[in-house]
Amino acid sequence: MPLTSKQRAQLRGLAAAEDTIIQVGKGGINDNLIASVNAALKARELVKGRVLENSMLSAREACDALSEACKAEQVQVIGTKFVLYKRNDKEPGIVLVKEKKKA
Repeated sequence: MPLTSKQRAQLRGLAAAEDTIIQVGKGGINDNLIASVNAALKARELVKGRVLENSMLSAREACDALSEACKAEQVQVIGTKFVLYKRNDKEPGIVLVKEKKKA
């Protein structure tokens, strides 16, 4: 289920305090990077990444490729940084706000 704008805003706020733990360099998106992003998403649910200057990919391209490979939601892309979210079904650590129904 895609994220709502309120949930995306909540995750952006949480990501502001997170450290950048994923770096995409000149090697691009490979199996090792995908495996480490999957492990980080399972442990943290919310990860912040950065595309280095020597990479052939833009931050948007890297975020698109990683979100598709890891089946994660794109939260934000700004400059060279991006944020991904994937809910841990067994032990959820982040509780997302629910969208209010309009009467």
